[in-house]
Amino acid sequence: MDHAEVTRPGGGALGAVDRAMYGLEKFTALVSGFGIFGLMLIGVAQIFGRKFFNAPIFGYIDIVEISMSALVFLGLAYTERLGGHIRMELIVTHLKGRWLWAFELMGVVLGLFIVGVLIVYSWEHAMRAYRSGDSSIDAQLLLWPSKMIVSISLMLLFLRLAISLWGYLRLLADPEAVPIAVPEIIDVEAQALRDAEAAGIEVGAAARRDGREAG
Repeated sequence: MDHAEVTRPGGGALGAVDRAMYGLEKFTALVSGFGIFGLMLIGVAQIFGRKFFNAPIFGYIDIVEISMSALVFLGLAYTERLGGHIRMELIVTHLKGRWLWAFELMGVVLGLFIVGVLIVYSWEHAMRAYRSGDSSIDAQLLLWPSKMIVSISLMLLFLRLAISLWGYLRLLADPEAVPIAVPEIIDVEAQALRDAEAAGIEVGAAARRDGREAG
């Protein structure tokens, strides 16, 4: 079983909240992507500078260590929205209707609890670093901004999980309703066909039809 993005219009209040949150998630994912690309360029400059000019970038290791954690966490909510996280699906692949949505709901509730605890402690950790002026060992770069980004990213993930909770409660009440604000569950074949079409690869009409029916 795989997941794909649901971008259906409408959906009432839940759909409006989901679309607004999804716009914010795409923005943070874009910032994360550009940030990682920037780190790659800095890495290239570091290698060339050290190799050919004997002039490495001061604090390069500190910059990478501080930036990577923040940039990775910025994409958490977006990944959750698309169902892109790694899942164990030995049970849910055999479930349908209310049983499926009930299991998904339990996972979201557990996620809310875990992320809520992480938010509290990560925020306290960031504020402690801010008050103490904690910095990296080599370049003496302040650590609190990256730690605060981690905490804010977890807050965004918490909001996404809360929206998903709303979506799964709606589906639990009406299993035949159109899924809104939750990842669409499709099989591997249908996902492969969608990826091929998105990449501009021609697929047969029968294969496209089978993929749509499976999705």
